[in-house]
Amino acid sequence: MVIEHFKENAVQEIYRRFREKGRMMPDGLNYVSSWIDTELKVCYQLMETEDATLFPHWTENWDDLMDFEIVPVRTSAETAPLVATLNL
Repeated sequence: MVIEHFKENAVQEIYRRFREKGRMMPDGLNYVSSWIDTELKVCYQLMETEDATLFPHWTENWDDLMDFEIVPVRTSAETAPLVATLNL
C-alpha cells in the first residue's frame, strides 16, 4: 500500500504530469487501484511487486510533488493461515 501525501497546492500539477507522462513506474511494479481523499490531499494506492527495491525508482519521479509512505500489506486470505500457526 502506498500512501501519497500531496504537497501544498500540488494536486493540479500531479494530475497534469500524470496526463502527460502516466505513472512512470519501472517494469515489475504494478498499479492495482487507488482512492483519493475528498480534500485532494492524500492518495491511497494499492501496488503489486515481488521486488520492493523498485519503489524508489518510481517515487523519485514524483517526490517533488508528494511525500510517500510505503506499507507492505497482504490480503486477509493470505493472513489467515499465517495467524493460524501462531501460538497466541
